[in-house]
Amino acid sequence: MAASLAVSAPAVAQSAAPLVAASSLAPAAASGTTSTLNATGADNADNAASSDSAFEARQKVLDQRTEENNYRYAVAEHDCYSKFFVNHCLNKARDSMRSVQADIRKEQLALDGEQRVQRARQRDEQAALKRAQDEASAPQRAADDARNAQAYEDKQRQHQLDQAQRAAEAPQRSANAQAYQQKQQQHALDQAQRGISPSQAAANSQAYDQKQGDFQRKLDQARQQGAQKAQERVEKQQTFEKKQADAAQHKADVEARQKQAAEKAEQKRQDQLKEQQQLEEQRKQQQEQQ
Repeated sequence: MAASLAVSAPAVAQSAAPLVAASSLAPAAASGTTSTLNATGADNADNAASSDSAFEARQKVLDQRTEENNYRYAVAEHDCYSKFFVNHCLNKARDSMRSVQADIRKEQLALDGEQRVQRARQRDEQAALKRAQDEASAPQRAADDARNAQAYEDKQRQHQLDQAQRAAEAPQRSANAQAYQQKQQQHALDQAQRGISPSQAAANSQAYDQKQGDFQRKLDQARQQGAQKAQERVEKQQTFEKKQADAAQHKADVEARQKQAAEKAEQKRQDQLKEQQQLEEQRKQQQEQQ
C-alpha cells in the first residue's frame, strides 16, 4: 500500500500541471488587455478635455454677446430720451435688443443641448470602459482563485497521503513492537535459565521499563509535534484566505467611494449649471421689466 501511495503522488502533480500552466498564461493576456484599456481611457479623457474647452470658448462668446447687447440697449435707451419721439425710439431699441437676445438664446439652447449629449456620451464611454476593465481583469482574478484553490487542494491531498501512509505503516509498527516484546520475554527466560538472581532480574526489568517509557515519551512528543504542525498549516491557510477576502472587500470599498465621489461631483456641477441658468433668466426678466 505504501508503494501505491508513492506512485500516486507524481500522478497528482502531473494532473495539476495543465491547470497551473493555464493560470500562468492568463495574467499575461489580462495585463496586455488592461494596458490597452488604460490607453483608451487616456485618449477618451483627452477628447473630453478638448470638447470641454471648445464648449467653454463658445459659452464665453455668448456671454460676451449678451453683455454687448445689453450695453448697446442701455446706450440706445439713454439716447432716446434726448429725441422727440421718445416712446417710438425706446420701442425700436427694445425690439432690436430682444431680436439679438432671441438669437443668443437660440444658440445658448443649442450649446446646452450639445453639452448634455456630450456628457451623456462621456458617461456611456466611462461605463463601457469600466465594464471592459472588469472583464479584462476577470481572467486574472479567476487565475488567482484557481491557483489558490489548486494549492489548497494539493496541501489537502498531501495531508491525506501522509495520513494514509501512517495508517499503512501502523501494522508494521505494531508487529515490530510485538516482536520486541517477545524478544524481551525470551531474553528474561534465558536469564532465568542461566541462574540470574531475582535482584538482577528486577534491575533488568526496571531498565527495560525505563526504555519502554522513554520510547513512549518520544512517540508522544512526535505525535504532538505532528498535530501542532497540522494546526499551523490550517491557521496559515485561514490567514491567507482572510487576507484575500480583506483585499477584495477593500477594493470594492474603494471603487464604491470613487463612484460616489464622481456622482457627487456631477450632481454639484449640474446644480451649479442650473443655478447659473436661473440667474441668467432672472437677469433677463429684470431687463425686460426695465
